[in-house]
Amino acid sequence: MVDLPKKKVGIVSCSGEELAEGTVTRLAALRVLEQLRPADTVTICLPLFLAGGEGDRAFARFYPTIAVDGCELHCAARATEMYSSKPAASVMVRELVAENGLGQPEGRRRLNPAGLQAVDVTAKRITVLVDELLGKHWDRQAGTFVEPQADSAVPENTEETGKVAACSCGSGIPTQTVQMDGQEVTLIALPLIFEQFRQSRKPPSGTTACELLDTVKLYNPAPEGADEQYKTVLMREYAVFYEKEAAR
Repeated sequence: MVDLPKKKVGIVSCSGEELAEGTVTRLAALRVLEQLRPADTVTICLPLFLAGGEGDRAFARFYPTIAVDGCELHCAARATEMYSSKPAASVMVRELVAENGLGQPEGRRRLNPAGLQAVDVTAKRITVLVDELLGKHWDRQAGTFVEPQADSAVPENTEETGKVAACSCGSGIPTQTVQMDGQEVTLIALPLIFEQFRQSRKPPSGTTACELLDTVKLYNPAPEGADEQYKTVLMREYAVFYEKEAAR
C-alpha cells in the first residue's frame, strides 16, 4: 500500500448565495475548519470541484467527506457523489433548524439572530460527525467504513484552535495524467506509487508491470478488459520516471 498522508475529513459546503441557509453552511464550515477541528479537516471548494479540480476530487475519493447543504436540493452532496463518491455524512441546515426549533435564518450578508444560532448548531453537528468519522477505519479501496465506533463525543481539542484552515487541493495526494488510447486519464497517487516502486529497486519489467497495475487499481477504477492497455501505459510512464530518477 502507498504511504498516503494522515486521514482527514473533507468538508464541502453549499455555494448558494440566494438563501440565508447557504451563508449558514459556509460560516459553520469555516468555524469547524479554522477553530473547532483545524488539524482534522480540509475544505473542498464546490465550484472548483465541479469544474474538475483534481486535487479536490482525489481527496474525496480517498477520504471521507461531509456535505453541508442549506436546502433540500442537496447540491453539495449530489456533486460529491457524482464526481467522486457518496459523502460519508450529510448535514442540511433546514433540517437542523426544524429539529432545534430555531427561527427562520434571514440575511445573506449579515445573518439575523436565528441565522447565527443556526451557524452554532450546524458547526457543532459537523464537529460531532468529524470525530465520528476519524474514529472509524476508512477503507480507501471500498470507499466505506470497516469498523464502526459508537463513541461520538466531541473532545475539547482546544490546543488546535487558531490554526489556519487547509484546502484539499493541497492535501498531499498527487495525481498524474497519462495518455491512454488518445484520451487523457488522471490516475490518483501514481507519482507516489512510482516512487515506492523505485525505492523498492523494482526496474521496469513485465513482472513490475503486473505489480504496478495491481497497485494502481487499488486507488483507481479501470474499465473491464483494459488491463493490457493499462499495463503498457504504466510501464511506459514508469520507465520514463525510473530513468529520470536514475540520472539524478
